[in-house]
Amino acid sequence: MLPVADYTFWDALWTIFVFFLWILWFFLLFKIIVDIFRRHDVGGGKKVVWLIFILFVPFLGAFAYIVANGDGIAQRDAERAQAAQSQFNDYVQSVAGGPAQEIDKAKQLLDSGAISQAEFDSIKAKALAG
Repeated sequence: MLPVADYTFWDALWTIFVFFLWILWFFLLFKIIVDIFRRHDVGGGKKVVWLIFILFVPFLGAFAYIVANGDGIAQRDAERAQAAQSQFNDYVQSVAGGPAQEIDKAKQLLDSGAISQAEFDSIKAKALAG
């Protein structure tokens, strides 16, 4: 064990750098493994081969996966983000519609003749009440 006096500033920076690379490596492995499991365009056998390759020859396997599927990883991430944003927007739209949306729908029904003025007034009163 090194005494504190022998552990220089540069040794501390080197240790921080090594830990950073170590964490980055595990993040990369986790990202690749998650991508392998989420893929729908690859069968189970090919997923198993990739996982074995990554687990038994980690550096070569991870870098080979990135070279072979790098564009696909980014594309699948973008598609997932877009789908999540679309679902969120739909949810917000459905929740945030509120009374104005109900009154607008009722007005359209009134204009088309599907409901009477009394029914429109009832729907409008309910929408404004709660």
